Amino acid sequence: MAVPSDIEIARAASTIPIVEIGARLNIPAADLINYGPNKAKVSLSFIETLAARKPGRLVLVTAINPTPAGEGKTTTTVGLGDGLNRIGKRAVICIREPSLGPCFGMKGGAAGGGYAQVVPMEDINLHFTGDFHAITAAHNLLSAMIDNHIYWGNELRLDGRRITWRRVVDMNDRALREIVCSLGGVANGYPRESGFDITVASEIMAILCLATNLEDLTRRIGNIVIGYTRDHKPITARQLKADGAMTVLLKDALMPNLVQTLENNPAFVHGGPFANIAHGCNSVLATKTALQLGDYVVTEAGFGADLGAEKFFNIKCRKAGLSPAVAVVVATIRALKMHGGVAKEELGSANPTAVRRGLANLGRHLRNLRQFGVPAIVAINHFTTDTDAEWRIVADFCREQGVQVSRCMHWAKGSAGIEELARQVVEVAESSKAAFRPLYGDKLPLWDKVRCIAQQIYGAADISADASVKARFTQLQEQYGHFPVCMAKTQYSLSADASLRGAPDGHIVPIRELRLSAGAEFVVAIAGDIMTMPGLPKVPSANSIRLDEKSEVQGLF
Repeated sequence: MAVPSDIEIARAASTIPIVEIGARLNIPAADLINYGPNKAKVSLSFIETLAARKPGRLVLVTAINPTPAGEGKTTTTVGLGDGLNRIGKRAVICIREPSLGPCFGMKGGAAGGGYAQVVPMEDINLHFTGDFHAITAAHNLLSAMIDNHIYWGNELRLDGRRITWRRVVDMNDRALREIVCSLGGVANGYPRESGFDITVASEIMAILCLATNLEDLTRRIGNIVIGYTRDHKPITARQLKADGAMTVLLKDALMPNLVQTLENNPAFVHGGPFANIAHGCNSVLATKTALQLGDYVVTEAGFGADLGAEKFFNIKCRKAGLSPAVAVVVATIRALKMHGGVAKEELGSANPTAVRRGLANLGRHLRNLRQFGVPAIVAINHFTTDTDAEWRIVADFCREQGVQVSRCMHWAKGSAGIEELARQVVEVAESSKAAFRPLYGDKLPLWDKVRCIAQQIYGAADISADASVKARFTQLQEQYGHFPVCMAKTQYSLSADASLRGAPDGHIVPIRELRLSAGAEFVVAIAGDIMTMPGLPKVPSANSIRLDEKSEVQGLF
């Protein structure tokens, strides 16, 4: 019997009206802005009434460094939320919205998988409630106002060579990475070099995901530094008088999106900054709202714990005053074998030795989490090719590390396959073992913050930078030295070299660029070659996406 695909499982789901999902969280129907029967936004006016409520417990789902073998972090996040509800806890899931670029590129959809999904899956992976379009429009409005200001006399004396604000589009398009705009003569303005990033890399995305209300959103947008004068004076969006109109475009996008899992449990899907070039977490507003509505909130942070969890703790939790109760580290035996040196095409064969070698990567992430004072549990996302001997190696290793481990089968069995992990999470969370603390203090200089992350999280010997980048550190330190840093590096390795799997140490992390995100209130340190505009692969997923004779989407996932 053929195993149904994710999209077939999602279409067969018995969903209930979104107003009923809201009612389970005591959200009045009048405070839900419906986008059809199965998805809605929660009004900001209702969210304001929740401020005095005692928050629930926050559970972070993170992972080992991703491999082509797959780990299943989002699937585990959804499954764990369902599992907690199954054992009688009032649990809410908080995850990011998928970007169109990867959906049509190589990754495909991102709403969970198997019997641990959020629905409506097709809507979530495509236009959803239009949040990303609003972010794109607001970002590009600022771009248009910059060139318009220059065209009409450039009163602020912006230097066209020092404009840092690019344009964005929510699609993978390498041809737009570097462009020359305003060509065509006097009527079209002053030609200059620029480029496009993908929407999820926009500072507006980061701002939306860190803002706490409309006033805070406007303040942050106004603080965006869009470029500099010839004498290096920063110019902000507020000086261009763009902050008000941009907020208008984003006022609906700021409201969290409420949907449901296949088992009809509540899920907030809101915001989507990339984790290798931004902070990789869903919105603060969605997470805080969920915490004030549920006993438990299960959220995820993008890619491995060296990127997602580190930024979740050092940026999101620091800025929002969040204190996680427990972290779940997702791994698969297949991925551990890849970290142990096995090629993808050989993963179907048992290889206990490779599993043992690959556990070094898991061990490093467990060590890193302890530095934040957050207790961890390991979730092994089960595959049918896993052997008992390989499982015992993992279980013994986790026992030696002093952490609980669970073999999870939520992809095939839904909440029934992850009940053990749910009970472990409750046990650890209610033991009050967590004593969360950021890795570094606000007063530590920017250079030392970057080096702290490189040494304490990546296992590096040190960081390096050329003279111009070191000068940029000095320049930003004076006014923005209290900001946290947002590391931009490959997700595939603890190092800045994607080819180094396992747990490399003693390496040097090269910092090739610093970017100021004054509105998001962090400084981005780019390590190695990180693309803020991905390209499509030779055979993109878009080749297989189509409508069938019933006008149903095929090939999305």
